[in-house]
Amino acid sequence: MPVTSTIDPAFSVGLVNPWLFGTFVEHLGRCVYTGIYEPTHPSADEDGFRGDVAALVRELGATVVRYPGGNFVSNYRWEDGVGPRASRPRVFDLAWRSIETNQVGTDDFLAWCTRVGLEPMLAVNLGNRGLAEAVDYLEYVNGAPGTRYADQRVGNGHVKPWGVRLWCLGNEMDGPWQIGHKTPVEYARLAQEVAHAYKTFDPDLQLVACGSSNPAMPTFGDWERIVLEHCFDDVDLISAHVYYEPIGGDDVSFLAVSAHMDRYIRDVVSTADHVAAKRHSQKRINISFDEWNVWFAARHAEKEVEQTAEVTEAPALIQDVYTALDAVVVGSLLITLLRHTDRVGVACQAQLVNAIAPILTVPGGAAWRQTIFHPFALTAKYARGTVLMLGGDHGQVDTPAHGAVEQVWAVATHDAQSGELAIFAANRSLTDPASWTVRLGAFGELRLVEHLVVGDEDHSAVNSEDFPDRVVPKAGVSALAGDQLSVTLPPASWHCIRLASR
Repeated sequence: MPVTSTIDPAFSVGLVNPWLFGTFVEHLGRCVYTGIYEPTHPSADEDGFRGDVAALVRELGATVVRYPGGNFVSNYRWEDGVGPRASRPRVFDLAWRSIETNQVGTDDFLAWCTRVGLEPMLAVNLGNRGLAEAVDYLEYVNGAPGTRYADQRVGNGHVKPWGVRLWCLGNEMDGPWQIGHKTPVEYARLAQEVAHAYKTFDPDLQLVACGSSNPAMPTFGDWERIVLEHCFDDVDLISAHVYYEPIGGDDVSFLAVSAHMDRYIRDVVSTADHVAAKRHSQKRINISFDEWNVWFAARHAEKEVEQTAEVTEAPALIQDVYTALDAVVVGSLLITLLRHTDRVGVACQAQLVNAIAPILTVPGGAAWRQTIFHPFALTAKYARGTVLMLGGDHGQVDTPAHGAVEQVWAVATHDAQSGELAIFAANRSLTDPASWTVRLGAFGELRLVEHLVVGDEDHSAVNSEDFPDRVVPKAGVSALAGDQLSVTLPPASWHCIRLASR
């Protein structure tokens, strides 16, 4: 069907927030061990981290990485993961019923972040630990030499403070699956105490309070309100988590889940602004969307696995293999995050390697890009300058779960300094192509630089060790005539279109 849009610099949302392109490393399954870290791998560096994975992480273009959890953090003793590796204890991880060897800990991970160019975002254990342990951890990581825990770090070979700016105050504390889960008031009191202490240590830290672990929780909305009523003065962001999968084989709704994410963001923003209004405050609490992705949780029957699986080191948990259709969904979710660049302060796709991840590895062997790697890498690479909304008629798709949604879901970014315009778009129809006309008269004379499309006629196509490039970005069909761009969008496809000033 014909679809028409107009892009104009006047339709701006805000500057592209580079922290939207975050990722997540948790001590879950094979994300850390045989994921980013494998000392016996042929590509391993002198610290034991896989060089082939590091190269893919750099190519992915992630900017921020959340660590070490996730559910894992609520039973984590940071002290177990520092100091000489030979003396670190092996412990039982209650979150994922695994043996944690602690061969990767805070200093190891932060040094790796420095090497691969990632901004670390550390989570603190507010499950079975509290204020004292959280402050000790902050001192270890960021304290100047001359105090107890800072000097412990110095003794472990790291004289200079790590200078971590982003901190998560616990993880999913409303969830009954969480070690030490709490009522909203219980969590809010603890989070406020920790936040106040952290801001006393360094007022420039960016602190994330736990929001609801997902919008289907019965306390959603009330949880955010109560937590922010307690923590408003001391925190900067509130977290949001969501994962998507086709329910009951409803691929039509699955392809349009970005409509759900869009509403979810608006709901959390409204709640935060309600608290600000009650306090007569000009301060705005933004969202840390620090867990999002496609996750086929129903396939894994996770609760049953957690109860019956053998306890081992680095078990192969939730290693979803992603299809071409999943890549389009991930691309549409990235579009949604960009459309809210003014209120989403951080976003982290969960996770980075092996566990629901854009990168898969074989222990001792290959590493390759999953289908979902490509929309993330292209968006992170080319979204620059100012985020622009598109006006016009973008068609309609009727979905069982979300009602009527726009068929073409799109956003643009414009770098006025370089003259580059990038358009990111998804056709959210499973069956219907779209003939898209984009009016660009406000930008003067442009030239078409590149049009890449991610998708496949076989929506179930995947990348694998034997066929790692089965689904990759390919040239799209488009033409620029004067100030009008004509684009063909096949069903269930995601697009990155780049233009530049002549």
